[in-house]
Parts: sequence; structure tokens; C-alpha cells
Amino acid sequence: MPKVLIADKMSPAAEQIFRDRGLEVDVITGLDRDELIKIIGNYDGLAVRSSTKATPPVIEAASKLKVIGRAGIGVDNIDLPAATQKGIVVMNTPFGNSITTAEHAIAMMFALAREIPVANASTHDGKWEKNRFMGVELTNKVLGIIGCGNIGSIVASRGVGLSMRVIAFDPFLTPERAIEIGVEKVDLDELLKRADFITLHTPLTDNTRNILDAAAFAKTKKGVRVINCARGGLIVEADLKAALDSGQVAGAALDVFEVEPAKESVFFGMENVVCTPHLGAATEEAQENVALQVAEQMSDFLMSGAVNNAINMPSISAQDAPRLRPFVALAEQLGLFAGQITESRIQAVTIEYAGEVSDLNCAPLTAAAIAGLLRPLMSDVNMVSAPSLAKQRGLQISEMKQEAAGAYDSYIRLVIKTERQERSIAGTVFSDGKPRIIQVKGINMEAELSPVTLYVTNTDKPGFIGALGTLLGKHNINIASFNLGREKPTGDAISLVSIDEDISEDVLAELNALPQVVQVKTLYF
Repeated sequence: MPKVLIADKMSPAAEQIFRDRGLEVDVITGLDRDELIKIIGNYDGLAVRSSTKATPPVIEAASKLKVIGRAGIGVDNIDLPAATQKGIVVMNTPFGNSITTAEHAIAMMFALAREIPVANASTHDGKWEKNRFMGVELTNKVLGIIGCGNIGSIVASRGVGLSMRVIAFDPFLTPERAIEIGVEKVDLDELLKRADFITLHTPLTDNTRNILDAAAFAKTKKGVRVINCARGGLIVEADLKAALDSGQVAGAALDVFEVEPAKESVFFGMENVVCTPHLGAATEEAQENVALQVAEQMSDFLMSGAVNNAINMPSISAQDAPRLRPFVALAEQLGLFAGQITESRIQAVTIEYAGEVSDLNCAPLTAAAIAGLLRPLMSDVNMVSAPSLAKQRGLQISEMKQEAAGAYDSYIRLVIKTERQERSIAGTVFSDGKPRIIQVKGINMEAELSPVTLYVTNTDKPGFIGALGTLLGKHNINIASFNLGREKPTGDAISLVSIDEDISEDVLAELNALPQVVQVKTLYF
């Protein structure tokens, strides 16, 4: 039974979902790094919020770990490359706190526009400084949104509802989607030039880090107001401070900081800066939603193989998982077959999907095929780590989809290009759900692979089968199944012989010495 560790405080409903789905679960919060390292090897799943840090040493100690679930959007506390390299799926919950975060951004914008925090403090002090606080209206102002994904689009809809003119910069925003949500798609320089308010709703990546710096502030309208409820690091804080001091930026509202917890900051004490302690997702509804969502996603993955909202792996819905499972097994077997019979360096792989399988989500199938292909070289590779490892090794991977041709309604073919040659291996899934090999190096055959299989290339001449069977019988090695195919009479032939147990190097040498044999290799599946 899979076992999950909930390492950060979250709704008790998450624990109950794990138990209801048939998983064991421990709730142990407040662990330091060394304490977590000591116990993480006992768990298949790790559920966290933002406090627990899944660092490389933690991931290295996680010998059984298959999935890390983040109850929230950002995964800054999880070392994604280390998890991917280890083959651990990393999931987040991008929708559970979207409305809450968007509403906080709008609240910050109102607070900034009407100077509410400092006016509140003044009034509490018994002052009645009615003439001191002169705000600005939001109506007809230009709201510039950097990052118009899930949260950004909700902010956009709220901005439209406030009669603001909304413009958005997002390289992934299509013109059709921009029209649908009522925004004008612009480039970054255009947004900086036109916006009265700028709000950030983008992840922190190499492309977005320090997206608002001194050069960017110099391009803005004088008196612009900036809101950041996304991630610290999107703004160069020293440059924002300078822009606030000069009046280029009239005010800022910050829920996130470069260093958190932010116990001190250059912005503290500035009357034109509103600061909150990373409260974007801090509502009862949001915390309940993300806890439920992460528990459901992790349970689905550990119990059925469904993958939702993964950062480092293609998604597999619960509905698709049963249909994909036999093809995943086939793709992995094809890759494993190719990896074991290929002796020179692989340069490129083309994966052809024909017929009904081409209508499925083929990304997980490609990942499975590459995992199988690399496994003879690195035993701990899996569907999560395989694409990254292949990229590191300069392996070119391409996919092709086409209609089925020939006797099979659906099949997958791997075409392997090496330094010396090109060869292909094809397979299909029969109605019993079991994978079958249907072609090897252009030679048609039909074979179900067993855990130990002899791969024999030979010349098609009388006496071969008898000689092979006699030699195996002499060494008391039982043949479970025998499948063969040939290019043409007396031409090249291939045999796949399933045997009940492994054979010694001495017996393998005797097989290779048979007159009709070109090569015999033991393959393991």
C-alpha cells in the first residue's frame, strides 16, 4: 500500500482523502532538513506547502518517492531538476487558490489607489487628515497585466468589471484568448509605456526574473503604480526603491519579496508602499481547495497512474490512464528492446504512432519509449527523468502520427538512428491488453516478450531450429515460446525465444557458435 507524508500544515480533509483512497498517511510537520532526510525513504508521496524544502539531499534520500505534491502554485521550495533526475513527479495545484490570489491583487490595487493603509493608521492615531490623502480612481485607467494565465485572466476580468482598460503582455496568450477575456495583447514595452497600474502574474523563470528593473521603470508612465502578488524576484527591489524615491513610480503594493520571510526591507516605513506577508492564497476557501486538490492528484497518481498538473511530466487523465496503460507498456518494451540490441551510440529516435493510438495523448508514450531505450545504460531512468536525460545526451527525439497501414488497427514503431545504421522495431496491443512485437528490422513476426528472451539473428537454412532446441535442451533450459520471421527464403531471419530462466555466458557462447547463427543476445524485460 503506498504511503504518503504530509509535511506541512494543511486541511485535515487532505489526510482523509488519502485514507479514503486506500493510502497510508502520516502527518508530521515542522521537520528540519536532517529529520526529513531520516524518514523520507519510507514514503511514496510527499505533500507540502511552502515551508518544507525538497532540496537535493532530501530527494537523494527519498529512495521510494514517486511524487511530490505542492498545495499551491509555486514550486520554488522543490528542487525540480533533482526531482526530475530522480524520476519523481512534481505536481502543483494551479487552480485551487487562483480566485483568492487574484482578489488579493485587486484589493492591493484599491489600497494603493486610495492610500488606505496609511489613512487607516492615521485615523487610528486620532488624526483627521481628510485633506492629506488624495487618491486616484480606477475607472478608465489602463491596467497592465504581465502574465495572463489562470490568475492573470481572473484579474483581467475584474479589471474589465471596474471599467478599466486592460492590456496584457504574455508570450503564450493567443489573440483569440485575448478577445475572449476582453484584453488587448501588447508587447512588454507597449505595456510599460501605457499602463497606469502594472500587476504581475507570471511564474519566476529565467525569462521573467528581474522583468521589472531600472530599464523597465524608465520606460513607464511617470506616476505608475506597481502590484506584485506573484513571486519575489520578478522585480529588482533596489531599482523599484529608486523609482519610488524619484517619483517615477507613485506607489507599490507588494505581497512577495526577494527574501522571505521578509523581516526587514528597504520598503518598510515607506508611506507609498503597501506590504503584506505573502497572503495571496491566505483564505479559508483557498487553503481547503489546494489541500483537497493535492490529495486527490497524488492519490490518483499513486493508485491509478493518472497525472494531473505535473510540472515535469505530461498529464494523463484518470479517464485516459486505463487506455494508455497497455500502450505505455508497449512503448517501454519497444524502447527496452531497441536499447539492448543497439551497440553503437544512438543519435536520433523517431517514434511513429499509427491508427487508433495516434488519437491518444502520445507524450507519455514517448517518455516511456525513451525510458526503455535508456534503461540498459542507466538502470534508474523512468518516464519522468527520461526526456531530461535524453536531452542532456544530445539525443534527437521526434514523433510522427499517421493512419494505420497493413494488418493492425494500431501500432507503434521506433526508428533508431545510430552512428553506423538505422533500424526499426514495431509493436501493437492485442485485445487481451498485452503488447506484441510485430516487426524487427523490417522483418515481420509476432511475439509476446517474456522476462528473459533470446534474440537470435540467423540465416534461414534447414536445421537451425533443431540445433537451437537441442542445445538448449542439453543444458536443461526450457523454451516457453518460439517466434520467428524471415526477410525471404534462405535470407536473413530473426528468432525471439522465450526461456524460463537466465542462461550462462558459456551457453550463450555455444549458441553463438552454431553454424546458422549470426548473433545471440539475452534480452531482459
